[in-house]
Amino acid sequence: MQKPVQNMTAPAFNFANLLDRVENDRELLRDLLAIFKQDSPRHLLSLKEAVLHSEMKQVQASSHTLKGMLSNLSMDRAADAAANLEQMGRHEERAGLKDALTLLEQEVADLMPMVDSYLQRARR
Repeated sequence: MQKPVQNMTAPAFNFANLLDRVENDRELLRDLLAIFKQDSPRHLLSLKEAVLHSEMKQVQASSHTLKGMLSNLSMDRAADAAANLEQMGRHEERAGLKDALTLLEQEVADLMPMVDSYLQRARR
């Protein structure tokens, strides 16, 4: 059964928490955000293909990878959306799968302007 994303009132991206996690190492922060910006489209495409073909093990695997990336970057709402897809893949729940993917894609799309902004901010 698809569960709703946990905390939609939480900020999409907790920059202060992430900066704390990297011990204020702005070069590391910049590198992590750049890697996310480069790698996330590929992982989302893999997930989209898996959803399209109802390849539930791949849905689970791709969602798990994205969940880890998003969690490590303090992108909790998107991480929750990825966790939901991971569970759906694990339990082979096809009902609502496309809607869950759409939600994750929207959460990640909403993050990208913030990532760009914080990449600029991390240079200071």
